[in-house]
Amino acid sequence: MRNIIFDLGGVLLNLDFQRTFSAFDALGVKNFQQYFQQAYSNPLFARLETGTCTPAEFYAGFRQETGLDIGDEAIAGAWNAMLLDFREPALQFLEEIKKEYRIFLLSNTNQIHLDAFRDIHFRQFGFHGFDDYFEKAWYSHELGLRKPDAECFTEVLTRHKLIAAETLFVDDTLPNIEGAEKVGLQTCLLRPGEQIEQKVPGYLK
Repeated sequence: MRNIIFDLGGVLLNLDFQRTFSAFDALGVKNFQQYFQQAYSNPLFARLETGTCTPAEFYAGFRQETGLDIGDEAIAGAWNAMLLDFREPALQFLEEIKKEYRIFLLSNTNQIHLDAFRDIHFRQFGFHGFDDYFEKAWYSHELGLRKPDAECFTEVLTRHKLIAAETLFVDDTLPNIEGAEKVGLQTCLLRPGEQIEQKVPGYLK
């Protein structure tokens, strides 16, 4: 194993989807889970995650789909409510292994969340530069591709001249793991309660 590609949410960044579901419920969106779940995004959210609509277009589209007059800041606040804090032991682990392995990030995310979790990192650790933990951090809305689509994985492999069989992909969502395996990546599925600094070393021996 020479390379490792990490997911973000649930792997490095703690999430609580129920907080977002509850926040939207409080805004009057009683069926938010039909729009977004960990392993599913409806077309509006998928466009946000592939960068084919701007945050402003997303807010307008969300109001149109829900029929509710909700302000941009309220939508952003509810959408970001799921983002908790970074796992410090996980980030320390990245600092250790980057001395021996090429490490990357591949996250299905969007500009609204990106701005929010970069701010979380700054408030938590006092410095900017979350992307600096990696040789390259790839975000779906910038890449224009989402996991678990095969093209998303092959694009990253191609851009960095990585051999799939020498590359470990770490994620906490089974469909993403299955998508990675289809292109020949080695995989590590993090189950609830499992942490990278405990599980990943076993794949590197």
